[in-house]
Amino acid sequence: MSNWIQELRPTLALALPIMLGQVSQMLMGIADSMMIGRVGTVELAAAAFTGAVFNLVFIGCIGLLQPGSVLVARANGAGRPEEAGVWLRHARWLAWTAGLGLAGLISASLLVADRFGQPAEVVAAMGPYYVLIAASLVPAMLFQVDRQFAEALGRPWEPLCILLGGAALNVLLNWMFIYGRLGAPAWGLMGAGVATLAARVAVVAALRAWLAGVRDFATETAAARASRVVRARVREMLGLGLPMGAALFFEGAAFSGAALLAGWLGTVPLAAHQIAISCAALTFMVPLGLSIALTMRTGEAVGAGRVDRVRPIATGAMVLTCATAAVSTTGFVLFGEAVAGAFSLDPAVVGLAARVLVIVAVFQLFDGLQVVFAGSLRGLTDVKAPLAAAFVAYWGIALPAGWWLGVRSGLGLEAIWAALAAGLAVAAVALGWRLRVLTR
Repeated sequence: MSNWIQELRPTLALALPIMLGQVSQMLMGIADSMMIGRVGTVELAAAAFTGAVFNLVFIGCIGLLQPGSVLVARANGAGRPEEAGVWLRHARWLAWTAGLGLAGLISASLLVADRFGQPAEVVAAMGPYYVLIAASLVPAMLFQVDRQFAEALGRPWEPLCILLGGAALNVLLNWMFIYGRLGAPAWGLMGAGVATLAARVAVVAALRAWLAGVRDFATETAAARASRVVRARVREMLGLGLPMGAALFFEGAAFSGAALLAGWLGTVPLAAHQIAISCAALTFMVPLGLSIALTMRTGEAVGAGRVDRVRPIATGAMVLTCATAAVSTTGFVLFGEAVAGAFSLDPAVVGLAARVLVIVAVFQLFDGLQVVFAGSLRGLTDVKAPLAAAFVAYWGIALPAGWWLGVRSGLGLEAIWAALAAGLAVAAVALGWRLRVLTR
């Protein structure tokens, strides 16, 4: 017990700013929606559709870039700072290359936006905003790379502060360019896109300037500037990153599919589903932050030749996940109706959401455990098991069972969420068993 308690402290120290960073990104999206919503309903719908497309792509990009943090942490654990800088150089190159390509694809998809089932007035309104948000994918990916580099070397708080500053700048620029304040043009929805792109470029510049001025990183940043991109290293990163990105993409696409199933049930179930997924997403920030920290700490332990530390590191995170899940479970069970009432005034929506939140209480425990186990496995560069588990859990169990029970059999939204919980339970057991085998 003393081993995992001892390992939990540095894991939590690394995970806490990561959690806060994830929450701040969620709040940035909420602030954008609130400010755009004051312009009009059509503009808000256009922003919601654009955000859904961007977030689905960006989730996959996070997985694609995550090998950078694993390989940097491993080099750091082995006492090879020059190699950590070389991996930073390759991660930045991958962010530029993939970011430009994906931004181009997102922009091109605007040509067929009318085939996505969106109202004609929404498609007509979102053009410039859609392209600007697509372009902001490049700085978003570059910031993710540099942020992961700093976190892998044990400096997570400074990137968090820069991210919070970027969120504040985004709100200020939104106020200026959406409503035409301080002499700026009132561009409405397009102004929100300009603000987001400018804020994301600003945080990349600020983080890059900070990294260049940190003496502890002088060897790494010098190596990053001096090194060349080598094809073999790119292949190694892609060999890890593509399965990681695919696993996260399967997860994000599955929740989009669950929302589609809820929409087939009617307006009230869809609204209740949105309340449930918002609550689940907020509590998920704790195990997600732990998972990202575990990936880095596990990679560092492997680089230092201390694979014996992996199981205590994972055990501490697992215990903390269960403890936080117990707290949120109590809240959802006892105060589910009050929580749902904060989102809606419709009694039918509140009642259904309160019942679903009881299932969410079980769901988020399994969701937390599977993402923690997956983070440890990625630190061990075992990327195929999380990919297989994500595909089977979401697309082999959860969505088919949710459709059969919730839609076809008429059991409703509760059955869809029960199917999601069952799929995640299978994933948690499978990934936990895999981690146990690899650390035996």
